[in-house]
Amino acid sequence: MLSYEVSDPFAVRITFGDGAEEDGISWLVGRDLLQVGLDRPAGEGDVRLWPSRTSGDVLFLHLRAPSGEALFEVSRGTVAGFLQLTAGVVPYGEESSVLEVDSELAALLSNGGADPTGR
Repeated sequence: MLSYEVSDPFAVRITFGDGAEEDGISWLVGRDLLQVGLDRPAGEGDVRLWPSRTSGDVLFLHLRAPSGEALFEVSRGTVAGFLQLTAGVVPYGEESSVLEVDSELAALLSNGGADPTGR
């Protein structure tokens, strides 16, 4: 299942399982990474994706974590359509305009400006 939230405009959540987060596994993947991966290999490290060379509607998604790794075949058309819908909500290149930077900064500094890591 793919989901998108304006509060995190750079990311798409991909959930595997029955859709209930407590029963499934969710990954946050960069929206731009998904867009690039529709046409050519993209990503390094834990998230990589690439279009199939033999089937026009297959997109391979490789996810890696310390506990293991998995390779999924997903519908390229479904991902492309979903990304098109997200661009209707927040156009590419406009992500920063929807971020609440001032309120996020105020929340971070609400503890008197102390370093939250305690350093």
